[in-house]
Amino acid sequence: MVIISGPSGVGKGTIRKALFGIPDNNFCYSVSMTTRKPRAGEIDGVDYFFVSREEFEKRIRKNGFLEYAEFVGEYYGTPIDYIETMMEKGKEVIVEIEVEGALQVREKNPEAVFIFIVPPSRNDLIERLKNRGTDTTETIKKRIEKAEREFHLAYKYDYIVVNDEVFNAADRIYAIIRAEHAKTERSIHKYYKLLEGKE
Repeated sequence: MVIISGPSGVGKGTIRKALFGIPDNNFCYSVSMTTRKPRAGEIDGVDYFFVSREEFEKRIRKNGFLEYAEFVGEYYGTPIDYIETMMEKGKEVIVEIEVEGALQVREKNPEAVFIFIVPPSRNDLIERLKNRGTDTTETIKKRIEKAEREFHLAYKYDYIVVNDEVFNAADRIYAIIRAEHAKTERSIHKYYKLLEGKE
């Protein structure tokens, strides 16, 4: 499981789409669930599962989320059942979530790979949030204040990737995932089986 995280507006979704465009990948996207309304062009079940507040809270009571958080009056969460199914099939599950959610996942799944996305500069982040055209001035202000707090949590992640250019950032993440496969702690058991002639 690969966690792509970072403050709102750093380009997590854009990078994730570029990452999935890399040929011959074994990625599977973990679609998050939210109570917010879809933005223009977003598709239910592709970008998010858009549900009512009542339905989301019912899932919370049933422990149906890997993580969840409430932000600007809306819930966001990662349904756990889909992730488990994909991992059992041997897929590399890409989870794109906010910082608060990523830290919840870190406590429960420390073996996952945690990647923190940052913008080239603070001004770049402000411009990205403004150019979305989907948030009010007050919401943008809240997002910037939250981002400034979250930047101080980058040390809790395994890697930091600067989103200076989308395809460069996606390439860096792909390289991280490939390197993680070769880490001794992940590959030693397979290596021992090879030595014993079991593979």
